[in-house]
Amino acid sequence: MGQAQRERVVTSLADAVTEEIGASLAPVDAELERRYPGDPGTRQPVHTVYVPADAFAADTPRAWGDRALAALDEHAPDAASLAAALGLDPALAEDVYGRVRAKLEREPVEDLRVDFEDGYGHRPGAEEDEAAARAARLVAEAYAGATAAPYTGIRTKCLEAAVRDRGIRTLDIFLTGLMDAGGLPDGLVLTLPKVTYAEQVTAMARLLDAFEEARGIEPGRIGFEIQIETSQSILAADGTATVARMIQAAGGRATGLHYGTFDYSACLGVLAAYQASDHPAADHAKAVMQVAAAGTGVRVSDGSTNVLPVGSTEQVHDAWRLHYRLTRRALARAYYQGWDMHPGHLPTRYAAVFAFYREGFERAAARLARYADRAGGDVMDEPATARALAGHLLRGLDCGALDTAEVARAAGLTRADLERFASPRRGEATASLR
Repeated sequence: MGQAQRERVVTSLADAVTEEIGASLAPVDAELERRYPGDPGTRQPVHTVYVPADAFAADTPRAWGDRALAALDEHAPDAASLAAALGLDPALAEDVYGRVRAKLEREPVEDLRVDFEDGYGHRPGAEEDEAAARAARLVAEAYAGATAAPYTGIRTKCLEAAVRDRGIRTLDIFLTGLMDAGGLPDGLVLTLPKVTYAEQVTAMARLLDAFEEARGIEPGRIGFEIQIETSQSILAADGTATVARMIQAAGGRATGLHYGTFDYSACLGVLAAYQASDHPAADHAKAVMQVAAAGTGVRVSDGSTNVLPVGSTEQVHDAWRLHYRLTRRALARAYYQGWDMHPGHLPTRYAAVFAFYREGFERAAARLARYADRAGGDVMDEPATARALAGHLLRGLDCGALDTAEVARAAGLTRADLERFASPRRGEATASLR
């Protein structure tokens, strides 16, 4: 009496059936592991700053930070004025403002691209040769002197016939210069623009294969971003999603998909006055990119605004409000990275990012704590939601929106705990350039 009755367990299928099913699905298991390895577990920068190659210097990140701080001093000298300009929640204003200033002093640029494409234009061959060699020397000096952005690299010209040889030569000069200066930095990032066919991605991967072999570098060491700027990169002539094929064509080297707001809009015939990252055509392209990249370990980046915060305070505030709104809109749609084209964009980039993560912080921490303790609550969360909650906290920590101590207090979890919830691979990641 008092003991629960044990259920009698009976099956009908022979073990051979299970073994047969497992054998038949083994190729699918391997394909899933190869094509969808999951998030790489490294830090994703909140933005990418583009600087023309002839304007780049070893102290460019510091110079941008100083100009951004000067813009704050002139147009929003305190938390109240910035909150009024952006419509920022007054309860967050002091904290966000302080964090923005601290970020601009400590790490104003998270990701920097020395631009040899649209921002640089077409120059005589010898001039671009020298600029590429100079870029390699300055990037190496910046890393050696700890003045580099955590992620730094170049955008070459594309692999279309008219500029192909020039793009390859610039890439070769830059990478060779880095190797001769001591090796490739951990934060090296390359961007391939105006990709229309998966074969161009394959060609880029082959170029990097050849460079690694020539310099004795571990195969697969060098990755690159694919810039989505043409209609053909979203929808192929046969009606399939080209961008999904591009990720696979990279052979594991693709690290990101970057949306090019203005080239893509122009390609579709959108008039200049309506070319923006919140245009319906932009939303469609980024949604396709997002679905194609999901689970592959490739990150998606939004584009930029060309409305610069310059001129009178009224003009600067108008531009800031636009940039702040577009950044918040992108974050809500899970585009955690974007482009910034001017130092004056940095205050609103960080204000938007910090406000976003701080607004959701307490609830995300509490939900994850309940999930970890199996305590229940007003929402029934699943492992997938726990990954998202942990990802929210980790992204906030990486960019400076959140502090380790406050996350530990609110969630009762360490960073290592968060990484394990976010993904097994993230939990195993070592240096995430934070």
